[in-house]
Amino acid sequence: MSKPKVFIDGEAGTTGLQIHERLSQRDDIELVSLEESKRKDSNERAKIINSVDVAILCLPDDAAREAVSFVSNSNVKILDASTAHRTAQGWVYGFPELNSKQREKISQAQYVSVPGCYPTGFLACICPLISKQLIPAHFPITINAVSGYSGGGKNLINKYEAFHEKQTEVTSLHPYGIYGLQFGHKHVKEMHHYSGLASPPLFVPAVGDFERGMLVQIPLPLWTLENPPSGQDIFQAIANYYQGETFVRVNTFQDSTLLRDGMFLDATTANGTNEVQLFVFSNDATKEALLVARLDNLGKGASGAAVQNLNIMLGVTETIGLL
Repeated sequence: MSKPKVFIDGEAGTTGLQIHERLSQRDDIELVSLEESKRKDSNERAKIINSVDVAILCLPDDAAREAVSFVSNSNVKILDASTAHRTAQGWVYGFPELNSKQREKISQAQYVSVPGCYPTGFLACICPLISKQLIPAHFPITINAVSGYSGGGKNLINKYEAFHEKQTEVTSLHPYGIYGLQFGHKHVKEMHHYSGLASPPLFVPAVGDFERGMLVQIPLPLWTLENPPSGQDIFQAIANYYQGETFVRVNTFQDSTLLRDGMFLDATTANGTNEVQLFVFSNDATKEALLVARLDNLGKGASGAAVQNLNIMLGVTETIGLL
């Protein structure tokens, strides 16, 4: 029996390189590619896309849309890691743990979009609470998040690495800056679409002075609710929702041993994994809670998620190349 053929369109980019590294070590698929001189040749790209079992798009949005327009073979499956099709009609959202039916939808789809890194953390936290009606759909949600600079692609990576090369002193402090101050960040539409919220969340992203890793924080002022859930209620709902999931780890409620120096929740501890790690902290006396997701923005937030989806689309063991 022949091995399924997989093509990465945009394998020279940050996410493409990571996916290529993961897939090149496998012997259950045939990884095909174009010569560097032909990678921008539309005819050559169209020819190879229609000759494989799965084409993975690691491209800017417009280039991803162009690649999809090349598809003439109904048997080829497309896995898009860009933001171009995450809420598009006819596309299945590639977050297998989103709900009990999502994994089956992915397995049967021709077109699958890989979730964004920030939305992965946000949706993992909030969907169980909306689903179980512990938080009403009209609740005003705020998201504060910080990601490593690798999430900004090649240009930002180059800027940070050039900056680090000039430094003569290494400190233990990691300054970071918030961005998206005009609002309307491209991930908000995706977050709103799949969360079940009545209104878009208020999203405040930041980039940290570390290469990879991220924390997505959702503060919950439960005192605004008539019958607020307890922290234990929130934790149990999330734990039950993801019971049996390999790549969603729900950490012990209020466990201070998870904090560095008993104070800090490190953004980089999930690096190198395909996990999204969830935390619940609360103060029932003041009716406040904090949900936190930690993940590798290049793992479960990008290339790891793509490989997980690829495995499901090919009908092979979901964890191959990820554990």
